[in-house]
Amino acid sequence: MTTQRAGKRATIIEVAQEAGVSHQTVSRYLRSETGMRPETRERIKAAITKLGYRPNIAARAMRDRRTGRLALLLPTGVAISALEVLKGATEAAEAHGYVVEAVTLGGDAHKRYQRVLELADCGLFEGLVSLTPIPEVEQLAPTMSTPVAVETRYDESMRGIGELASGQRIVDLVEGLASRGHTTFLHIAGNYTNTTARYRRDAYVQTIERLGLISRGVVEANWDPEAARRGVLDLPESAGVTAIITANDQLAAGAIAGAVERGWRVPQDLSVTGWDNTEVGAIMPPGLTSVAIDFHSIGRRAIRRLLGMLDVDLEPEPERSLTEVIWRGSTGPAPAR
Repeated sequence: MTTQRAGKRATIIEVAQEAGVSHQTVSRYLRSETGMRPETRERIKAAITKLGYRPNIAARAMRDRRTGRLALLLPTGVAISALEVLKGATEAAEAHGYVVEAVTLGGDAHKRYQRVLELADCGLFEGLVSLTPIPEVEQLAPTMSTPVAVETRYDESMRGIGELASGQRIVDLVEGLASRGHTTFLHIAGNYTNTTARYRRDAYVQTIERLGLISRGVVEANWDPEAARRGVLDLPESAGVTAIITANDQLAAGAIAGAVERGWRVPQDLSVTGWDNTEVGAIMPPGLTSVAIDFHSIGRRAIRRLLGMLDVDLEPEPERSLTEVIWRGSTGPAPAR
């Protein structure tokens, strides 16, 4: 049986565990005791007394009226890209009279699950949208009184999965460079614990094979620009590489640094591509060919999905890809041999 820890206010989850019922049942008891079996009421009442549970009076007062507040749930330690996601979410919400508050979810999967249940039951928010997967919540979502939308584009560390992990843009980059006469390539990969790094490597290898091109291998750089620089410096003179596909813009910068040390010009002697379309990559000379990710739209789509669950009348939006190749000066025709 659950007991309250000293100095810690009991939660509705702990009351439910003590009484052997769901948190929704406890929530229903707190609103009204009618329509509930006497033995269930007694168990909940006893659990409340034992744990010293005190409902949030302000939250209960707001429970049955509109608050105009939505919560965007983020895993702790998120990337800078989360700011763009939040910006898109905020703009979409404000267009329909709502405000968005960012809430970070820490701890293991069970703690995140309990935190979401508490937020859903507190009465402060009309709906929640989670950018980190919480399988238990996804199963309960259809029965919860507060709508919860769970996005499927990120893992628990907010690393891209699904569409964001697709290697299709690597295919586009290799095909685009092949059309410019490049035949000999090198790939500089990220950390394979990241789904995106594995998918980008696999897309590179498969496209090289499909097009009958030459690959001088894959440098496993683990997102380290210095490893990318050394990978270029270690290429044999006879390698004949004229195009390097890297897994992100930082690796691309390392590859270009290595090329400059070898006296190779970009793009006259060597074309280099990145991924993430960072501001620095866009303005460096030459501007870096990269893959842009529309984080703004990710936030907007997430909130629109939640607004749909709240029966808000939404104008339809065309579905566009969240990624796009931005061709710039770091890529050009293959050098004459």
